[in-house]
Amino acid sequence: MTEKGLFCGLNRPGNPAEMTDLEKKHTPVIECPGTVKAGEPFQVKIKVGEIPHVMDEGHFIQWVDVYFRENFFARVEFTPKFTRPEVTLTLERHSKHASSTLRVIERCNLHGQWEATKEITVTQ
Repeated sequence: MTEKGLFCGLNRPGNPAEMTDLEKKHTPVIECPGTVKAGEPFQVKIKVGEIPHVMDEGHFIQWVDVYFRENFFARVEFTPKFTRPEVTLTLERHSKHASSTLRVIERCNLHGQWEATKEITVTQ
């Protein structure tokens, strides 16, 4: 059986405890509080890769999208050679749900889309 290609859907690490170099360079790293108060701003720092990803004209991170569950919050686009695939966003979570999944999806022009998630507890 043939493995799926990198451009067939969202890529995730096969084993997060033992990632390959490809996975380490492409899986978004999310830094933010695990608990936030509803309606209060909090910062989310996102960088692409545990190992820095190149930003050459022929190989680069195109964008990063941020979602809570399926709800779109933000997109940040990057320019090769002039930017690093890192961003800090200030978000607010107005939710009646006790927890929510923060999802970050990034797109590499050569290696497709990669996703990472983090559970966040929302208090009132």
